[in-house]
Amino acid sequence: MHTARRGTVFFGRKLSELSDDELAAPSLLPGWTRAHVVAHVGYNARALARLVQWANTGLETPMYPSWQARNEEIDYGATLPPSALRNLYEDSAIHLDGKWRDTPQEAGVQEVKTAQGRTVPASETVWMRTREVWIHAVDLDNGASFADMPADVLERLLADITGAWHNRGDDKDLRLEVLGSAGVTQLGDTAAGDPIIVTGTLPDIAAWAAGRSTHGITSNRPDTPQAPRWI
Repeated sequence: MHTARRGTVFFGRKLSELSDDELAAPSLLPGWTRAHVVAHVGYNARALARLVQWANTGLETPMYPSWQARNEEIDYGATLPPSALRNLYEDSAIHLDGKWRDTPQEAGVQEVKTAQGRTVPASETVWMRTREVWIHAVDLDNGASFADMPADVLERLLADITGAWHNRGDDKDLRLEVLGSAGVTQLGDTAAGDPIIVTGTLPDIAAWAAGRSTHGITSNRPDTPQAPRWI
């Protein structure tokens, strides 16, 4: 949980650097303001807390009633006064952390279902929160970058993304070459005879794969390809 908590502090610091008026400016996510991002991160903590409650009680408690309800909740949250939006983020993070703290180890293996319909052990909520806070700190678009993320977060994030591509068959003839990494060095379709090769440092490759940036990315093709859809 340490990296999730570090990410929570990091997101909170980037949020605190924004004035109330700046929350209405666009984020890096198309169609979302910074307020939308903050609302999403806040409500995400509440949704994950529901999964932890599910594991503890055995009573099915979905993250959201529906995908539409999730989107409507975020849209509503983005209209909150800035002070209420900041409180939503802080209070929901504290609530989720308390849920984790009070959950016995044996409950962590209980299966719950994500908003995308994946069945995972409840302990997976820690990673789900970790990637949310680190990535969306970047989406606030006020100075955070993937280079701020710990290497283990970037490596697991890339494994998640390329795993999703592989499951859908979207990685055919696409190979990622990671420069200067002590961990992951090659991902994607490593058996392809004539692959499209995308090269960059671990932070730059992760940012490209997550659809956030092409900074620092090179390719063996004339134009840098667009990353396949992640989620």
